[in-house]
Amino acid sequence: MLLADQLEVPLRNRNQLLLAAGHAPVFEQHALEDPEMAPVRRAIDLILDGHDPYPAVVIDRAWEMLGANRAVALLTAGVAPGLLEPPVNVLRLSLHPDGEAPRIANLGEWRGHLLERLERQIALTGDPALATLLDEVSGYPGPERESGVAAEPEIAVPLRLQTDAGELSFISTVATFGTAVEVTASELSIESFFPADEQTAETVRAYVASATP
Repeated sequence: MLLADQLEVPLRNRNQLLLAAGHAPVFEQHALEDPEMAPVRRAIDLILDGHDPYPAVVIDRAWEMLGANRAVALLTAGVAPGLLEPPVNVLRLSLHPDGEAPRIANLGEWRGHLLERLERQIALTGDPALATLLDEVSGYPGPERESGVAAEPEIAVPLRLQTDAGELSFISTVATFGTAVEVTASELSIESFFPADEQTAETVRAYVASATP
């Protein structure tokens, strides 16, 4: 357990190591809807609501969307309805030719960024389901995968999205429950998108305001 802690082995995998050694798992696991997870749900709601009017989404270890705020509809506008049927996989939604991919102006760069994140996750967990997902999404048609190093200096890899209101540019942060000692909570990520320029900020604010009853 000390070695796993120093190597930052995910809690799910630490339980698997304990089981393989003949010990009982020590890290509990609950469904997000369980009463024990109420503080986690409240924290997620606070982050999603607090980030309004800009997009934010909650995903699990399999990249499935567990929650989103209302501004995410701006990112998913025009995608095939089948990709929005639960469970919604964020990688599939982003890179599928019937998803967001045709509207992403820097698809090669954004694709490279997402695939690198997935590859790091696979290297850390050895999860065969994630390896299967990587095979699927990396096989979608599109421009050659780019390294994420732009020709011109950038602060972060942007998501540049073509919309009816023009090109929108976002940078994102990924938040996790850093002190989690429960499996499900430790595997949640909240990705928040921030406008990279004032035009994007104004467009998103106007979109959300117009969509508000």
